[in-house]
Amino acid sequence: MKITEVLSAWKGMLAGRLPSLSIEVTRECPLRCPGCYAYDDGHLGGGVTLRELRDFKGEALVNGVLEVVDRLRPLHLSIVGGDPLVRYREMEALVPQLLSRGIHVQVVTSAFREIPKDWIGRDHLGVVVSIDGLQPEHDVRRAPATYDRILKSIAGHSIIIHSTVTGQMMRSPGHLDKFLAFWTARPEVRKVWFSLFTPQIGDSMEEILTPEERSRAVDEFLVLREKYAKLDMPPRLIREFRRPPQSPADCVFSQSTHTISADLRTKVTPCQFGGNPDCTQCGCVASMGLAAIGSYKVFGLVRADSIMKASIKIGQMWRPEEEPEPAPSPLRVLQ
Repeated sequence: MKITEVLSAWKGMLAGRLPSLSIEVTRECPLRCPGCYAYDDGHLGGGVTLRELRDFKGEALVNGVLEVVDRLRPLHLSIVGGDPLVRYREMEALVPQLLSRGIHVQVVTSAFREIPKDWIGRDHLGVVVSIDGLQPEHDVRRAPATYDRILKSIAGHSIIIHSTVTGQMMRSPGHLDKFLAFWTARPEVRKVWFSLFTPQIGDSMEEILTPEERSRAVDEFLVLREKYAKLDMPPRLIREFRRPPQSPADCVFSQSTHTISADLRTKVTPCQFGGNPDCTQCGCVASMGLAAIGSYKVFGLVRADSIMKASIKIGQMWRPEEEPEPAPSPLRVLQ
């Protein structure tokens, strides 16, 4: 991050604004991935699920997202879903308007559909493609977003690959090495990120890593980053996986990010996972990245995350956190 961006984020927090925003722009997704947190019954608190939530299309979606962004004024926006490319026409109209506001935009997709060509070469735009391991396992878990479909969808682009490491992957020797060998050789891939699977409290799933598997994954990350330059995970970040936050209050990412669901009103808490995530097993790469930044001591004295948390509290004193505004009606936004 540039010093100007750090100062801008600090200024915003002192004014009561959080620097990051994540919006689930649609409830729809053509995939049915095992372990997907967005479609967990408890994701939105248990009263309603993402698939039951009202969402928007067309100009109503474009104008609704812009209203939220203009009100919350984030520095960084993640567009997630469902899958945002279900609403590809809306995304083609929305992304340039967001970038014109000086916002860093990240679109997270399975790449089941071709990524818009107009996005090629756009500054401050990151397209993140989610991939679940090597082709045989991925193609079963994520059809129709198969390897072959992804390769066609990303042609000509410069993308980021994100993969969530599961227990099944760690029980397959050499899995991560083979994964990196395939994807880092692709000219379209500019960097790769790994997360570790994060369960909800009480979950019992094959995807959950044992403590030994988690430790081994960290060891492999540290070795593989030396072998594959596109594995964009500094050692300081990787080591944070050994000491995940004990609660949302300890998580820099949770404390600095708004997450809003597809009705453009419902808040997802305590973080993007929603529900009741087991923070002691958190594997979110964004959380670890901000934790690594937060561990730096400013002038060798005070941890950066302490300054950030204090700034957020000061900002909330001046501007207490409000309930989300009602989502704009299609009639109003089309007028």
